Amino acid sequence: MAEYRIEGGVPVHGSIQASGNKNAALPCIAAALLTSEPVTLRNIPNIADTAVMLDAVRALGAKVERLGAHEWRIEASGAIRSEVPRELAQHIRASILFAGPLLARTGAARLPPPGGDVIGRRRLDTHFLALTELGASAVTNGTHSFRAAKLCGADIFLDEASVTATENALMAAARAEGQTVLTNAASEPHVQDLCRLLNEMGADISGIGSNVLRINGAAELHGADFAVGTDYMEIGSFIGLAAATRGSVTISGANPRDMRPIQTAFRKLGIRWSMNGTTLTVPEEQELKVNSDRGGMIPKIDDAPWPGFPPDLTSIMTVVATQVDGTVLIHEKMFESRMFFVDRLIGMGARVTLCDPHRAVVSGPCVLHGEYSISPDVRAGMALVIASLAAEGESVISNVYQVERGYENLAERLQNLGARITRTE
Repeated sequence: MAEYRIEGGVPVHGSIQASGNKNAALPCIAAALLTSEPVTLRNIPNIADTAVMLDAVRALGAKVERLGAHEWRIEASGAIRSEVPRELAQHIRASILFAGPLLARTGAARLPPPGGDVIGRRRLDTHFLALTELGASAVTNGTHSFRAAKLCGADIFLDEASVTATENALMAAARAEGQTVLTNAASEPHVQDLCRLLNEMGADISGIGSNVLRINGAAELHGADFAVGTDYMEIGSFIGLAAATRGSVTISGANPRDMRPIQTAFRKLGIRWSMNGTTLTVPEEQELKVNSDRGGMIPKIDDAPWPGFPPDLTSIMTVVATQVDGTVLIHEKMFESRMFFVDRLIGMGARVTLCDPHRAVVSGPCVLHGEYSISPDVRAGMALVIASLAAEGESVISNVYQVERGYENLAERLQNLGARITRTE
């Protein structure tokens, strides 16, 4: 098992290129199964989650060819199997994304329970709702099994704005007969990327970026050449890193529209940045001070479905708040176990009160000291890396596989910013 050894207390400085959006890459890989023609995907991050997803595509019968460091060609021209191997599904939450494409392509899908981060209950009911509305039957008996003699368009109201359920419904509806209307659909940038790929493949999807999507199904889809967008969650992490270490970072590849919900939250902590096209710069000289609400009230940073503040960044914001003058309430409304990592921050000297599974009050600034930690999930793991780089002394973080599921070549890229971090087995 690999671990990071980190010597903290050194501000980061330099430039970094944002990686491709992991949460866009994974459904786009699954969508390649919707056609027998080659699909070329570009800007795919070289991380553990995409590697598992590509292995699953191979196991299902598709040819997978690496064209470059971040470019892949997938050709599902032969017979496609309908069952995802259990040993792959248990490693990744996104394995559930094969349900829609396999139903559309083979009329059946068998999926073991998906793995992924343990951040609370992550229900699959919305997937079942959407796919059964499109004409599938669904049974769960140790494995999630779907069957459909034919998929037909439907007017579907999703019971929650689930990203992966929206993506599964989009992929199934793209090859269903007739029109599908998805209301209360997720609208995150990675969902938009999937819509754009499907349209490049010959689908007819309108309403992209809204919570009402209209899909006119097609009997066949064709190949495409598509580049996924950059990862605004990674960009938000690097902004938090620069602020927490009192450093400066220039990040290439930031989409200004994706940064708007994130900027609103960072401003509450006194953190600013400038944009020049798609280049984002976090300056070194900043007054890290909580901007109280009117009347001197304690402000709140809370997450919500897009275009709300992304839940994947609440862990990062919690760490950053420990280095900011003032008190702020972090409210993680979507997952009931994500905030439990604050025990590790408290062990490092942070002044954090965990009010309940969803809310934490953070008072700063405080001096953090090095500590041994175990990464519990992707985002909390990155939050602990930031805390360790801002702390005094040496920290060790184990189980870094969890971090590297979402951040490409993290130790090397941080070293290039001047961070004192080494990765050891």
